[in-house]
Amino acid sequence: MASIVTTVKNAEKLVERTMKGNDASHDAAHVWRVRDLALSLAQEEGLSSDSMEIVELAALLHDIGDYKYLRDPSEEKIVENFLEEEGVDEVKKMKILAIIKGMGFKEELAGHANGEFSPEFRVVQDADRLDAIGAVGIARCFTFGGSRNRLLHDPAIHPRSDLSKAQYMKKEEQTTVNHFHEKLLKLKDMMKTKAGQRRAERRHKFMEDFLKEFYEEWDGRA
Repeated sequence: MASIVTTVKNAEKLVERTMKGNDASHDAAHVWRVRDLALSLAQEEGLSSDSMEIVELAALLHDIGDYKYLRDPSEEKIVENFLEEEGVDEVKKMKILAIIKGMGFKEELAGHANGEFSPEFRVVQDADRLDAIGAVGIARCFTFGGSRNRLLHDPAIHPRSDLSKAQYMKKEEQTTVNHFHEKLLKLKDMMKTKAGQRRAERRHKFMEDFLKEFYEEWDGRA
């Protein structure tokens, strides 16, 4: 197997290569932030150095082959092929792939996320979710909405409640602001580590304050 340092460097190159066409809500900078957050949470949670390697690689590779950006079905195999080429230990490889496969919001909506979670999974998922909320989360949300030509807000279009996985993945007309109610404001209570919960509190509060101000300005009250 290549040394972990080499594998991480190669993973970084893979991220830059495969994600460079994405809009700024899901680009390489998002991945670097998730990696830094995941390692920081892992440290706070007291994970071992072996676990840290799994966390770092899973965080780096987690958005390659994201269904929202798939240009061709073969891209779903990129991560698996990469880990094999790098000669990553079979047990670690399976853990990394399991983290990536199960960490999406849509999986939780489908009920696939019930059950036991590894410490590495908890840390990487929390890091990804932290990057979806707070100031950066707001910026990413509007960037993504803009890339899909979504309306900012329409009081006549109400947020969908009790979303199923199929509804969540549907490209039907939705506003960017509704995404806060359908997903982002729910993430604080879905954090799976103590460290993630602590950080989510502040980011969640920031979003609530932002939305309050947004609605007042929209209605001409502010």
